[in-house]
Amino acid sequence: MKCAIIADHLGQHPVALMCRVLEISRTGLHAWHRRKPSARAQRRSELDIQVQDAFVTARRREGAQRLSRRLRRGRRQDADRTPTGRESLHRQGLRAKAGRRYKATTNSRHNFPVAENQLNQNFSTERPNQAWVSDITYIQTDEGWMYLAVVLDLYSRKVLGWAMDSRMTATLVCDALLMALFRRKFPRGVIVHSDCGSQYCSKEHRSLLETYGSVPSMSAKGNCYDNAAMESWNHSLKVEAIHGERFATREQAKAEVFDYIEVYYNRSRLHSTLGYVSPDQFELENIA
Repeated sequence: MKCAIIADHLGQHPVALMCRVLEISRTGLHAWHRRKPSARAQRRSELDIQVQDAFVTARRREGAQRLSRRLRRGRRQDADRTPTGRESLHRQGLRAKAGRRYKATTNSRHNFPVAENQLNQNFSTERPNQAWVSDITYIQTDEGWMYLAVVLDLYSRKVLGWAMDSRMTATLVCDALLMALFRRKFPRGVIVHSDCGSQYCSKEHRSLLETYGSVPSMSAKGNCYDNAAMESWNHSLKVEAIHGERFATREQAKAEVFDYIEVYYNRSRLHSTLGYVSPDQFELENIA
């Protein structure tokens, strides 16, 4: 340990001084330098490099659980007995981004009709396009707020549609729904669940659902558990891409959201609900 401390501070203090303060001989220090690292130390060093590389590649979005599983993919069956990413993260002082609470954006004070809740907090489905969930969240920029509407398939947790604008309008949620419908080739009979905000209850959104044969479903007023799967996605976005970042312009925020959804989340984020595979991989393996 003493020799390692001296090695870490070479060039900062005289070697003779550090040896005297730490009570170690110069001969002992030279012997330590010549000594070959143990196999365990080499494995630990290799693991640290892999963990740090994966951590940086994921842009601090992934903690020990996902990093460990990502590193184990493609390894031998006995890989579970290798040192974990948690130990390496702790050893290197690497910490994933942390979350914080965000206020709600829903405006439920309106006179529009509210649809019946078709899901009743059941967020498991047997096939794609059986039920989608949707919501609006927001991102702060130096130019003002940027609002994001998202549509998520409960089967694979894949983001099918999304739209962003500086205003929280009915057009915003309709654009996100249209993207989802287009990507799925306009399936009929999909349950489209949302909160009972004015945008989702608007004539424009209700008309869009009717036109393409979708079934509207809405959470009870003020009950976040009725749309828990979507709330969970919003939280992941904020923690993994937004929290701690500063966006000078709305375009910068939009570029970050694009990168998170289209490059990271759908394609490579390991999802616990899916057995730690990405939404795209889950669909590839389970949809004939």
